[in-house]
Amino acid sequence: MAKDVEYAEPPGEFSAKDYHDPPPAPLVDFEELMKWSFYRALIAEFIATLLFLYVTVLTVIGYKRQSDTTHGGDECGGVGILGIAWAFGGMIFILVYCTAGISGGHINPAVTFGLFLGRKVSLIRALLYMVAQCLGAICGVGLVKAFQKAYYNRYGGGANEMAAGYNKGVGLGAEIIGTFVLVYTVFSATDPKRNARDSHVPVLAPLPIGFAVFMVHLATIPITGTGINPARSFGAAVIYNNSKAWDDHWIFWVGPFIGAAIAAFYHQYILRAAAIKALGSFRSNA
Repeated sequence: MAKDVEYAEPPGEFSAKDYHDPPPAPLVDFEELMKWSFYRALIAEFIATLLFLYVTVLTVIGYKRQSDTTHGGDECGGVGILGIAWAFGGMIFILVYCTAGISGGHINPAVTFGLFLGRKVSLIRALLYMVAQCLGAICGVGLVKAFQKAYYNRYGGGANEMAAGYNKGVGLGAEIIGTFVLVYTVFSATDPKRNARDSHVPVLAPLPIGFAVFMVHLATIPITGTGINPARSFGAAVIYNNSKAWDDHWIFWVGPFIGAAIAAFYHQYILRAAAIKALGSFRSNA
């Protein structure tokens, strides 16, 4: 009787697929609620978003104070738009690096929504992440107001509003495209296929995400002040509580969520061909 023989792959040759996609997250996973790691992740998202809003809104207020010529400032003083964009992008780089191993380093409801559509997180985790992010944003902006109340009220509280000369349609389009760039970068930087091919990618993942935030801010600060993060816009609107900020506020939820949904669909179903793979699996099982 012939014996089964296993043949080893020749040295230097690799299987066609040297990576494994993680299984899709369940839609609803109540077991998460029983794990300390889940609540630790919520705390990490809360603190990260708090720090993000504190540093970035304080940078915006400081720039407006230094460049206000009516109160002794210099028109060319302060960090400028470039410095504000660096503050947002740099903080995302730092905070994603610090929290990626704990919560995934979302720090943004739009990112969480996109990853939920890509079946990376469950519905329960996605909803509670968004709550933690919004609460963290409110507390972060609240700290800015507590420390610099006079300047905070005078210079707009860092709230997102449509700039003069632009209509709401332009603002919505800017938020959609800007969030698409961010969420597409998140999917690409965390792609398991890419991580398997390039071992250095997981270490560098926070860098392209931070740069995506930086570049989008350069492009859209003159239009909307750049939202691309509903928690950032919500926290500033709640603390500043101005009618103009609330009138435009829907743009900073609808735009980022649409952009995130398009990015998730593009990466998962076009670049990664998830629908074709599922169909092929179905046919092979049949």
